[in-house]
Amino acid sequence: MKIATQAAQVGLDRETRTGAVTVPIYQTATFRHPGLGQSTGYDYARSGNPTREALEVGMATLDGGARGFAYASGMAAITSLMFLFRQGDHLVVTEDLYGGSYRLFEKLFQQFGLSFSYVDTSDLEAVRAALQPNTRALFVESLTNPLLKVADVAALAALCKDRGLLCIVDNTFLTPYLLRPLDLGADIAIYSGSKYLAGHNDTVCGLVTVKDPTLAELVYFHQNGAGAVLGPQDSWLTVRGIKTLHVRMDRQQENAQALATWLSSHPKVGKVYYPGLKDHPGHELMAERGTGFGAMIAFEVTEPELVNQLLMKTQLISFAESLGGVESLITFPQVQTHADIEPETLKRLGINHLLLRLSVGIEDKDDLIADLAQAFEGD
Repeated sequence: MKIATQAAQVGLDRETRTGAVTVPIYQTATFRHPGLGQSTGYDYARSGNPTREALEVGMATLDGGARGFAYASGMAAITSLMFLFRQGDHLVVTEDLYGGSYRLFEKLFQQFGLSFSYVDTSDLEAVRAALQPNTRALFVESLTNPLLKVADVAALAALCKDRGLLCIVDNTFLTPYLLRPLDLGADIAIYSGSKYLAGHNDTVCGLVTVKDPTLAELVYFHQNGAGAVLGPQDSWLTVRGIKTLHVRMDRQQENAQALATWLSSHPKVGKVYYPGLKDHPGHELMAERGTGFGAMIAFEVTEPELVNQLLMKTQLISFAESLGGVESLITFPQVQTHADIEPETLKRLGINHLLLRLSVGIEDKDDLIADLAQAFEGD
């Protein structure tokens, strides 16, 4: 089946007693045993819950993995994966990644003896040059946050395989609908399920899919041991969101293409970052590897005062963090999503005082353009 059909069917066959089409919310912490030494397959909800399992099995299906795992947040998912490494291990990481991931690596895991090198993962040779004798993994964003650089996941995964490294791909911006990292050779894919997968700005969720069954067993051991699992209510909300993933993303991409094209010709915009534009450096690679360009846009305005003007004057587009929901959002990465990265690093990367990030929703594209137009005018 095509992924749109798979997404719509997530959780459909999970309830055999009543035939409920929607997977029930099993709001329980524990499960009754049928007898001494016997189990229904569920014992304690941290170890397994039928609602969460419906989501985890559905994600594994969408991504072509052996197993899927659902966590209390995207950061909880990444934290759990860091338990795969030991003191003295080194990871190569995308340099312009989400600021929360950077904070986790630099402020928390460095004190436990892990080390990290940050490189442009759209440059295969830069990644190769960053490898060290103690390197154990590559952590790459398939489409970076916020500068939207495109990583060649297949080439990076091949490099990891040659060197015996884990290839971990944060695929939040693209989802399995637009790119399947495990099909391209990655070992693990990560998602902030709060974003496009849940899709309605009402759920905090992290998701992981793993290709190899043996590695998946180890990931499950860490998930169960650390316990940062997703609750049944949020699992149900995420299942509900995934069912319309393809419909939402098709509309969001259409809108994003229109907004990016409009912004590119605006006299008060200096630069637009969107891989769907033909002059984007990663345009051809994304067209080859994936099935779309996503719905995130970053752009630089020509004057600093325009930043606050746009944030305050947009009416349909909300000034808010996060992304991927049906409502369009605008953020200022330098002081919001990437505030934990050192100023000199932000400047070098181009995450500057003129850069804004748009998460394009499902509203009518003409209304979104009109909203930006009036905000630029400042009336």
